[in-house]
Amino acid sequence: MKTIHPSAVIDLGCEIGENTKIWHFTHVSEGAKIGAGCVLGQNVYVAPGVRIGNNVRIQNNVSLYEGVTLEDDVFCGPSMVFTNVINPRAHVSRKSEFRPTLVRRGATLGANSTVVCGHTIGRYAMVGAGAVVTKDVENHHLVVGVPARTIGYVCVCGVTAEFSYGAARCPACSRVFSGLITYQEGEPHGEA
Repeated sequence: MKTIHPSAVIDLGCEIGENTKIWHFTHVSEGAKIGAGCVLGQNVYVAPGVRIGNNVRIQNNVSLYEGVTLEDDVFCGPSMVFTNVINPRAHVSRKSEFRPTLVRRGATLGANSTVVCGHTIGRYAMVGAGAVVTKDVENHHLVVGVPARTIGYVCVCGVTAEFSYGAARCPACSRVFSGLITYQEGEPHGEA
Protein backbone atom coordinates (compact mmCIF):
# COMPACT_ATOMS: atom_id res chain seq x y z
CA MET A 1 0.00 0.00 0.00
CA LYS A 2 1.33 3.44 -0.95
CA THR A 3 0.72 6.60 1.06
CA ILE A 4 0.53 9.74 -1.07
CA HIS A 5 -0.44 13.07 0.47
CA PRO A 6 -3.26 14.86 -1.42
CA SER A 7 -1.02 17.89 -2.07
CA ALA A 8 1.60 15.78 -3.90
CA VAL A 9 1.74 15.85 -7.71
CA ILE A 10 2.27 12.40 -9.20
CA ASP A 11 2.60 12.44 -12.99
CA LEU A 12 1.25 9.62 -15.13
CA GLY A 13 3.98 7.28 -16.34
CA CYS A 14 6.08 7.15 -13.17
CA GLU A 15 6.58 4.02 -11.07
CA ILE A 16 6.19 3.97 -7.29
CA GLY A 17 6.91 0.82 -5.27
CA GLU A 18 4.78 -0.70 -2.54
CA ASN A 19 4.84 0.77 0.97
CA THR A 20 6.38 4.02 -0.26
CA LYS A 21 5.25 7.22 1.45
CA ILE A 22 5.17 10.56 -0.38
CA TRP A 23 4.46 13.67 1.67
CA HIS A 24 3.27 17.27 1.24
CA PHE A 25 3.99 19.25 -1.95
CA THR A 26 6.24 16.58 -3.48
CA HIS A 27 6.34 16.22 -7.28
CA VAL A 28 7.23 12.91 -8.98
CA SER A 29 7.67 13.37 -12.74
CA GLU A 30 6.75 11.10 -15.62
CA GLY A 31 9.43 8.47 -16.22
CA ALA A 32 10.78 8.51 -12.65
CA LYS A 33 11.09 5.18 -10.87
CA ILE A 34 10.86 4.86 -7.08
CA GLY A 35 11.36 1.54 -5.29
CA ALA A 36 9.49 -0.05 -2.40
CA GLY A 37 9.54 1.12 1.20
CA CYS A 38 10.81 4.63 0.46
CA VAL A 39 9.91 7.87 2.23
CA LEU A 40 9.94 11.18 0.33
CA GLY A 41 9.52 14.13 2.66
CA GLN A 42 7.87 17.48 2.11
CA ASN A 43 8.73 19.51 -1.02
CA VAL A 44 10.81 16.84 -2.78
CA TYR A 45 11.15 16.99 -6.57
CA VAL A 46 11.91 13.85 -8.63
CA ALA A 47 12.76 14.62 -12.27
CA PRO A 48 12.06 12.44 -15.31
CA GLY A 49 14.41 9.48 -15.57
CA VAL A 50 15.55 9.56 -11.92
CA ARG A 51 16.00 6.10 -10.39
CA ILE A 52 15.48 5.53 -6.67
CA GLY A 53 16.06 2.10 -5.12
CA ASN A 54 14.28 0.42 -2.22
CA ASN A 55 14.18 1.69 1.37
CA VAL A 56 15.50 5.16 0.45
CA ARG A 57 14.85 8.13 2.76
CA ILE A 58 14.74 11.58 1.16
CA GLN A 59 14.20 14.38 3.66
CA ASN A 60 12.43 17.71 3.05
CA ASN A 61 13.44 20.14 0.28
CA VAL A 62 15.59 17.82 -1.85
CA SER A 63 15.47 17.95 -5.68
CA LEU A 64 16.66 14.94 -7.66
CA TYR A 65 17.42 16.14 -11.17
CA GLU A 66 17.73 14.15 -14.37
CA GLY A 67 20.77 11.88 -14.19
CA VAL A 68 20.56 11.09 -10.45
CA THR A 69 20.44 7.44 -9.38
CA LEU A 70 20.08 6.37 -5.74
CA GLU A 71 20.65 2.71 -4.95
CA ASP A 72 18.93 0.89 -2.05
CA ASP A 73 19.10 2.21 1.53
CA VAL A 74 20.37 5.72 0.66
CA PHE A 75 19.65 8.59 3.06
CA CYS A 76 19.41 12.18 1.73
CA GLY A 77 19.39 14.73 4.56
CA PRO A 78 17.21 17.85 4.65
CA SER A 79 17.88 20.43 1.93
CA MET A 80 20.86 18.59 0.43
CA VAL A 81 21.53 19.47 -3.22
CA PHE A 82 22.24 17.55 -6.42
CA THR A 83 23.38 19.33 -9.58
CA ASN A 84 23.35 18.06 -13.17
CA VAL A 85 25.37 20.68 -15.11
CA ILE A 86 28.92 21.84 -14.38
CA ASN A 87 28.71 25.35 -15.86
CA PRO A 88 25.08 26.51 -15.89
CA ARG A 89 23.97 29.73 -17.56
CA ALA A 90 20.38 30.90 -17.78
CA HIS A 91 20.79 31.94 -21.42
CA VAL A 92 22.65 28.77 -22.60
CA SER A 93 20.85 25.43 -22.92
CA ARG A 94 23.06 22.62 -21.62
CA LYS A 95 20.57 19.74 -21.41
CA SER A 96 22.83 17.71 -23.69
CA GLU A 97 25.65 18.14 -21.14
CA PHE A 98 23.89 16.68 -18.07
CA ARG A 99 26.30 14.52 -16.08
CA PRO A 100 25.06 11.50 -14.12
CA THR A 101 25.40 11.14 -10.36
CA LEU A 102 25.35 7.71 -8.70
CA VAL A 103 24.82 7.24 -4.98
CA ARG A 104 25.67 3.64 -4.07
CA ARG A 105 23.89 1.41 -1.58
CA GLY A 106 23.66 2.57 2.03
CA ALA A 107 25.32 5.97 1.56
CA THR A 108 24.29 8.97 3.68
CA LEU A 109 24.26 12.55 2.38
CA GLY A 110 24.08 14.99 5.29
CA ALA A 111 21.82 18.02 5.65
CA ASN A 112 22.70 20.92 3.32
CA SER A 113 25.46 18.95 1.59
CA THR A 114 25.98 19.43 -2.15
CA VAL A 115 26.94 16.74 -4.66
CA VAL A 116 28.36 18.25 -7.84
CA CYS A 117 27.23 16.18 -10.83
CA GLY A 118 29.33 13.55 -12.55
CA HIS A 119 30.47 11.79 -9.40
CA THR A 120 29.83 8.55 -7.52
CA ILE A 121 29.27 8.30 -3.78
CA GLY A 122 30.49 4.87 -2.68
CA ARG A 123 28.70 2.19 -0.71
CA TYR A 124 28.02 3.13 2.91
CA ALA A 125 29.96 6.38 2.54
CA MET A 126 28.90 9.35 4.66
CA VAL A 127 28.94 12.96 3.47
CA GLY A 128 28.87 15.36 6.43
CA ALA A 129 26.37 18.20 6.79
CA GLY A 130 27.25 21.18 4.59
CA ALA A 131 30.03 19.37 2.69
CA VAL A 132 30.53 20.00 -1.04
CA VAL A 133 31.44 16.86 -3.01
CA THR A 134 33.59 17.71 -6.05
CA LYS A 135 35.06 14.24 -6.73
CA ASP A 136 34.14 10.59 -6.24
CA VAL A 137 33.78 9.37 -2.65
CA GLU A 138 35.11 5.86 -1.97
CA ASN A 139 33.17 3.11 -0.17
CA HIS A 140 32.89 3.65 3.61
CA HIS A 141 34.68 7.04 3.51
CA LEU A 142 33.55 9.83 5.83
CA VAL A 143 33.96 13.17 4.05
CA VAL A 144 33.44 16.71 5.35
CA GLY A 145 34.25 20.27 4.35
CA VAL A 146 34.43 22.45 1.26
CA PRO A 147 35.60 20.77 -0.86
CA ALA A 148 34.80 17.47 0.85
CA ARG A 149 37.80 15.47 2.02
CA THR A 150 38.15 12.13 3.81
CA ILE A 151 38.58 12.34 7.58
CA GLY A 152 37.74 8.76 8.52
CA TYR A 153 35.84 5.62 7.71
CA VAL A 154 32.26 4.65 8.49
CA CYS A 155 30.83 1.22 9.16
CA VAL A 156 27.74 -0.23 7.50
CA CYS A 157 25.90 0.62 10.74
CA GLY A 158 26.88 4.31 10.45
CA VAL A 159 29.39 4.49 13.30
CA THR A 160 32.88 5.91 12.72
CA ALA A 161 35.54 3.20 12.74
CA GLU A 162 38.43 3.28 15.23
CA PHE A 163 41.99 2.47 14.19
CA SER A 164 44.56 0.30 15.98
CA TYR A 165 47.41 -1.89 14.77
CA GLY A 166 46.82 -0.89 11.14
CA ALA A 167 43.19 -1.99 11.01
CA ALA A 168 39.88 -0.27 11.57
CA ARG A 169 37.16 -1.67 13.80
CA CYS A 170 33.62 -0.51 14.41
CA PRO A 171 33.13 0.08 18.15
CA ALA A 172 29.38 -0.57 17.82
CA CYS A 173 29.11 -3.81 15.83
CA SER A 174 32.76 -5.03 15.81
CA ARG A 175 33.14 -5.16 12.03
CA VAL A 176 36.79 -5.08 10.99
CA PHE A 177 37.86 -3.02 7.98
CA SER A 178 40.70 -4.18 5.77
CA GLY A 179 41.06 -1.61 3.02
CA LEU A 180 37.53 -1.19 1.70
CA ILE A 181 36.52 -4.76 2.57
CA THR A 182 34.64 -5.40 5.82
CA TYR A 183 33.72 -8.56 7.64
CA GLN A 184 32.41 -9.75 10.98
CA GLU A 185 34.85 -11.72 13.08
CA GLY A 186 34.17 -15.40 12.57
CA GLU A 187 32.43 -14.83 9.23
CA PRO A 188 33.88 -15.45 5.78
CA HIS A 189 35.72 -12.38 4.53
CA GLY A 190 33.86 -10.29 1.99
CA GLU A 191 32.13 -6.99 1.54
CA ALA A 192 29.53 -6.29 4.20
